[in-house]
Amino acid sequence: MDFSSTIRERLYASPDENVIEFQQRWYSRGTIAAIADRIIQLLDEANIPNDAAVGIIVRNRLPHAAAILGFVAAQRSFSMIYAFQSPEAMANDVEELRFAAVIADRDDWTPTVIAAAQKAGSLGIAISAQHERVTLVAQLAQVGAGPFAKKPEEPGIGVLTSGTTGAPKRIHIRMPILERAASSASAQVEASASEPPDLVFWPFGGIGGICQVLGAGFVGKRMVLLEKFTVDDWVGAVKRHQITKVGVQPTVIRMLLEAKVPRADLASLQFIFGGSAPLEQATQKQFEEIYGLPVIWGYGATEFAGTIIAWTPDLYKQFGTKKPGSIGKPFPNVQLRVIDPTTNNEVASGEQGYLEALVPLVNKDWVRTTDVASIDAEGFVYLHGRGDGAINRGGFKILPETVVKILQQHPAVLDAAVVGIDDARLGQVPVAAIELRSGFTAPSEDELKNFVRERLPAHHIPAAIRIVEKLPRTPSLKVSLQAVKDLFRSAEPS
Repeated sequence: MDFSSTIRERLYASPDENVIEFQQRWYSRGTIAAIADRIIQLLDEANIPNDAAVGIIVRNRLPHAAAILGFVAAQRSFSMIYAFQSPEAMANDVEELRFAAVIADRDDWTPTVIAAAQKAGSLGIAISAQHERVTLVAQLAQVGAGPFAKKPEEPGIGVLTSGTTGAPKRIHIRMPILERAASSASAQVEASASEPPDLVFWPFGGIGGICQVLGAGFVGKRMVLLEKFTVDDWVGAVKRHQITKVGVQPTVIRMLLEAKVPRADLASLQFIFGGSAPLEQATQKQFEEIYGLPVIWGYGATEFAGTIIAWTPDLYKQFGTKKPGSIGKPFPNVQLRVIDPTTNNEVASGEQGYLEALVPLVNKDWVRTTDVASIDAEGFVYLHGRGDGAINRGGFKILPETVVKILQQHPAVLDAAVVGIDDARLGQVPVAAIELRSGFTAPSEDELKNFVRERLPAHHIPAAIRIVEKLPRTPSLKVSLQAVKDLFRSAEPS
């Protein structure tokens, strides 16, 4: 049975069984299926074919999860529109992407978005977490003349990448590949429907959230859905359901440490796995010592339909202390190599270059990332920064991650972000934004610069350092580097 058929069988099995907890209320499979069926019914009544381009302004809410599962079960294509942007930005996406239909929460059907959908000719469908109702938007009750976007060649999901292989772009993940995406979110540990529920909180707009919701749906597991991450909601769900394993981003690890969550609150966890960005070794070690939990990291991208490199619990138990800083080994059927960007030749074991991956199920060609990596003689992979983010300071190349790792070692620093801004004399200079640990006196800018100066060559020292209450973040809890740049630009004299 293929992936979509399995999702469909799980979705319509045992309609009275509770399957998703949202806002601490359980919803049955029958309720989820009814929401999905109503959306499909409205599309069918409007004569929108299965392979038409359809968009979802997606949030981590119950009806959005139902829509995702329902579309995959019906093998209907859809594409994500981020909800964490302004109504004007949503409207731009709706107008430019020219969907035959758009599905969005009632909160997101603002006059601006409605006007954009009218221009595109899109059918408008409103969903609501409060009332479990699915209705047509009055102004968008009929499909317009279009022209609409080109139909995908095969059914799948359109997801915006985070930029691992270059500038962010919309990737169409075909239905047969979704099984790989879903299974990649499990730390290569086989899941069972009888286990405690999965804790689902990664944004549905990205590959991480897609992997979580489809992974649980594929196995038939229950899930606890959080609209966004908060320490209290996350810890509460772990304690309430005695969850045994959960995937996180680096920010979650830092926030749990910062909140001083009691060890007993996480006692049910057997391990934590994660990715989306590197986790500094000192933070990983601190977390493991405090909570007695292995932290198993990995690496992936939308372009590869999920994780392609990771530790497993067994591998980490055997080699974790021997390979500090590694992100593990490639998944089965994944090939890796490291390429010198100047010569395009593969480098020797242990040397640095751009990481390339061959994932035959996803792409028959090698795909080059913009991540600087090395692979040791035993096949363990190490990341050293982003090549495309290198700051050129008067001819000296600086990887921002190198400076971030040093700043994170300062006892008062919880997290840091380093970006390059234009400089009339040097072309670019690095600047840093700092988020402090609670209870620490703010260090001076000179103290922080000296801290970097003592550990790195002089050209790595940020030209300016600003302490902020909270680093700006995307819904996936990554630092928004553009927002950090804007922070410094706004401070420039006019």
